This record gives sequence, structure tokens and C-alpha cells, in this order.
Amino acid sequence: MSKFERAIIIGGGISGKLAARVVSDFFKEVMIIERDYEPQGPIPRKGAPQGEHLHALLQAGEHGLEALFPGITKKFHSSGAVKINSTQDLAWFHHGVWKLRFNGGYTTTLQTRPHLEWHIDHYIKAIPNITFLYNHTVENYIYNEEKNQITGVVLIDNSGTKKNLTANLVIDASGVSSLSSSWLNKRGVSIPEQKVKIGLSYISKTLQLPENGERDWEIKIVYPNPPHEKIGGTISKVEGNRYIVTLNVYHNEVNEKEVVKSDNGFIDLTKKLPKLDIYHEIKDAVPLSGTSVYRVPHIVWKQFNRVKNLPGGLLLIGDTVCRIDPVFGQGMSIAVLEALKLQELLQNQSHDLLKVITNFHKQEAKIIAPIWNMVITEDFRYPETIGKKPAGLSIQQWYAKKIFLLSSENQEIYNSFIKVMNLIRPMTILMSPRIIKQVLKKSFSK
Repeated sequence: MSKFERAIIIGGGISGKLAARVVSDFFKEVMIIERDYEPQGPIPRKGAPQGEHLHALLQAGEHGLEALFPGITKKFHSSGAVKINSTQDLAWFHHGVWKLRFNGGYTTTLQTRPHLEWHIDHYIKAIPNITFLYNHTVENYIYNEEKNQITGVVLIDNSGTKKNLTANLVIDASGVSSLSSSWLNKRGVSIPEQKVKIGLSYISKTLQLPENGERDWEIKIVYPNPPHEKIGGTISKVEGNRYIVTLNVYHNEVNEKEVVKSDNGFIDLTKKLPKLDIYHEIKDAVPLSGTSVYRVPHIVWKQFNRVKNLPGGLLLIGDTVCRIDPVFGQGMSIAVLEALKLQELLQNQSHDLLKVITNFHKQEAKIIAPIWNMVITEDFRYPETIGKKPAGLSIQQWYAKKIFLLSSENQEIYNSFIKVMNLIRPMTILMSPRIIKQVLKKSFSK
């Protein structure tokens, strides 16, 4: 394998750590530049405010993470993460019906994001050629205009001291408000993008629930039935015998200031869910945290694969490229799939970094495209959602709704839907002749 001198990763979040793990096999030195302080435990970071809210690692993400960090799943479980049967331990009210519950043979791990990141940190810090540079911000790129090549970064620390670091490869994993976008825009480089306004707020609280011998689930989802219902919620068991409740509110439906004033404000909001199940679970619970709010006013997909004359030496990954609607729990799994694709390309083409970068951005778009389309199909069920609608939207929404409803009575269809949602099978499996027949039968039987 080729051994380049140095790779620099901008951002020490999940995407950055995954990228570092992959490129560490091909570079003599990998440096992760992180503006936050070094974490002292599995606690939310300032740079990842979404860490206080519920996260999900889907099956494709969990399998990929295990491939990158062998044994990490067992470590999750041994330190308190909750292993569940994906279809038996999940109670899911979706578009007005409860989905079937059965043993589908799949498992899922429930845990907080800080717990997951803390374990990834341990693996990363055991790799000898990876180092973290905390309390530093990338202020600018070192750029060879003649060659159109990024050759390093300009750093600034908390004291205002600047220094230059050169690199063969710079990976921007810093998130949606990245340096790369503003840097390219200042140079007149156009970045094609899709942007959809969803007006989403995440409102979360961690609680200790009263003992209940009749509780037959580990995670319960109460999803709104658009377009009239705009508030959904999930209650999930996590490590430490705690539960996180995250309420997802579309299009600024509630007054957040009133909700965060007191514990009762949060509890009262759960009364507005389509079902009162979560309210009944938490009305006598002991709060273990304050109420946290995280806003996603819009989702965006910056299509760097279509940028003309993108500088060499620069690779974009994670939320830097696409921030997707977090309600569907696919963000972390997308990051894992992207890292695995980067690994594959480096293994096959590591002699030519420019070719690796170009091909990665093309393959990254192929990973994102079907997931983006699936998500915005649901987001556009609200007339307040603003953005470019996909072709055939009404047909897609009609068909998807039939699949949702059939998931409450047809195990084969629900099983196929779970595989699609968990990113382990393509959406085309939901359009097999057998399933289409069931959809048509359902449509014309009433």
C-alpha cells in the first residue's frame, strides 16, 4: 500500500474519526483538528449540540462500524448499551397504525451519542499514527493556485497563535457550516445544492422511569400523521438504565421557550402527540437533565461531485456534504457507509489521490441520493416544506403510505421496509411484483 506523508482531518466528530481510521492505513501521519476541548468522558460536546438528543445507529451503520473497529459492538453492550430485537422490542405508531411486532432476527443497539463517540475515541487513540490537535480551528487553506491544489491548512489556537500545516490530503468533516463552502464561494466556485426548509426542532430530556413490569418495549416511536399532525416523539432506553425522550416538532409548531421553562412544560408537550403512550410513561418519571433544544431549520445536500475545478487534495465527507432530516436516524449510518467507500477506493487506487477523491465524491453522491429522496418524500407531506420537489412526488408518497399501512398487518412487507430503513437493502425491494400486488390489493379493497 502507498504511504503518503500526512492527512489532515478537519473536525473530530463521528465522520472525522471514521475518516481518520480509514486513511491511517495509507498515510504515515493523520492529524485530527478539533476546535473543542478534549472530552473527559461520554458527555455531550459543545461542537456537537445534537449529542444530547436521541440517536440511532442503523443496522448498516452498526455492521460497518464493527468492520472498522472489530469488537466495538461488544464493548458497547458490556458498558451498558442496550441490545434489542429490532422488530420485537420496538413499538412503532406510524401514520395512524401500530406496526407489527415479531422476531425478525435483527438486533439494534440503543445508546447515547456520547457513549458511542467515547468508544470510537478509545479505538482511534490506540492507532499510533493518529493524533488529535484540540482547541484549534482551521482558519484557511494553503493553496497552490497554479496547480489548483490544497496543500495544507492555516490553524489558529485559543490564544490566537497561527501556524501552517502541510498535507497530501485534507478531509473536511467539520459539518454543514464548513470552511470549504465559504472558501470555494469566495473564489467564485459554484456548489450545486439541494436545500429544503423543514423548520424542525428536537426537544429532549433524559429521565428515570418508574418500575413497570408490564413494559414490553425498549424503544417506542409515536410518529405524526402528516399533514395535520406535526409533533412526533420517541422514548428509548439507553445505558445506565435511563431513558431519553426526544420530541420532533416540524414547522415551528410549538413555543419552545414555554417548553423549556420547566419539567412540566416538557411533559405537557407529550400530551400533544398522536398517542398518549409517552406521556403516561414519563408523567411520574424523575428528570435527570434539563430540556435541550436543537434546531434544524433546513436540510441541505451540497453536491461537490458536480463542482467544476474542485481543488485537488480536498475531500468532503459527512454533514459537510449532506445534513439530512435526523428524525429518520440515518445520519451516522451514512457516515459509516461513506468511510467504507473511501476505504475501498484507497485500497484499489491509493497510488493516485486525485482519482480517489474524484471517485469518492461520485460514490458518495450515489450513497446519499436514494436516502435523500426517501427522506424528502416524507418531509414534503407538509405543505409548509419549501424546496425542490422530486419527480413523481405524489406517486411516491401514495405508494409509501400504502407500505406504511401494510406494515401493520403484513410481516413480509414490514420486514422488507425495515431492511430499506436500515440501509441494508435498496428501496427497489419494496417494488417487487409480489409487494406491488399487495399494495394494489390494499388500494382497491376499500
